[in-house]
Amino acid sequence: MRLYIFRKIVIALIILIPAVSYSGCKKQPKCGCEGDMLFSIDQLFDYSTIQYYDSTSARFNIGYDSYIFCNPSAMYNAYKDLEGQNQIILTGDVYWNCSYLMNSSGSSSYYSYYKIYDINVTGMTSHLYGKK
Repeated sequence: MRLYIFRKIVIALIILIPAVSYSGCKKQPKCGCEGDMLFSIDQLFDYSTIQYYDSTSARFNIGYDSYIFCNPSAMYNAYKDLEGQNQIILTGDVYWNCSYLMNSSGSSSYYSYYKIYDINVTGMTSHLYGKK
């Protein structure tokens, strides 16, 4: 009789413990410029590394990672004002790019090396090599 009750308790625990310990689905990050911010950038760049295509599209790379401007037209005047500068300081908030997230869900190794982000650029200023 005791063995029968013990078996029932063990079976109940085997069923209940995983059900109680399950914490739900893992939240997927929201992508795009209005999504969940991943990190912020405040970094020194060569002016020539930022590629502007008119005022409608802009991007730059850091290593293998690409960053696409969320607000290229808003930052175009600041970019043009810095023309002739060797180095600039760019600041902004970084988000996952939606196209990248959709395509990287497969098993392609290409997407594990080359990440694509969206960046909401908040500032571009000249770097004056310590001058004030």
